[in-house]
Amino acid sequence: MFVPPPYREPDGSWLVDLIRTNPLALLVSNGTSPDSVPFATHLPVIPDPDAPGDGPSELVGATLLGHMNRANPHWAALRPGATVLLTFTGPHAYVSPTVYEKTPAAPTWDFTSVHAHGTLEKIEEDEPGEQTLHVVKSTVRAFEKEFGADWDMTESISYFRQIMPAVGAFRFTVTNADGMFKLSQEQQPEVRDRVHRAFSESPCTRHRETAAMMGRLS
Repeated sequence: MFVPPPYREPDGSWLVDLIRTNPLALLVSNGTSPDSVPFATHLPVIPDPDAPGDGPSELVGATLLGHMNRANPHWAALRPGATVLLTFTGPHAYVSPTVYEKTPAAPTWDFTSVHAHGTLEKIEEDEPGEQTLHVVKSTVRAFEKEFGADWDMTESISYFRQIMPAVGAFRFTVTNADGMFKLSQEQQPEVRDRVHRAFSESPCTRHRETAAMMGRLS
């Protein structure tokens, strides 16, 4: 990913924060033959909860966990040791030139994104079972804590076990990562303040989330 210097993240912890709060990733890998198109699958991804301490503070070197439907042709196409890409999209919003209160001006789109390259290890078991179930349960815990209502999955574990044969779980080791936080940093401070204020006062949730990220960068 091309990241102009003004849009680079302040430090690596910002990348980890973005994927925790925006965990629906796009997994991209090459096709299985020279003339085939790349595979791309949207799927949930979380930092490995068994990592030491409170989890990774830097994305490079971290282990991420994810899963997809084994019936997806992408699963069969994933090769051990091959480099694949996970992309995560954070807060983003359209910037109208009317907000700038100056001319000439051009519209743009402010956005935040993380691209993580790494190697993917399929969790293969004789029968998809405890390790795959651990990934699914860990994903549920992470999402219920962050986005849900602390749902108790206890009574559904037997159902989880029934569907495990259809689930392909994996570990992803991050070898390289880039983050782009394009939030009007190229503008003069007073213009960026107007963008921030307009986003903050917008009825659109996406704009307000982008404003909150802009506030963190200030």
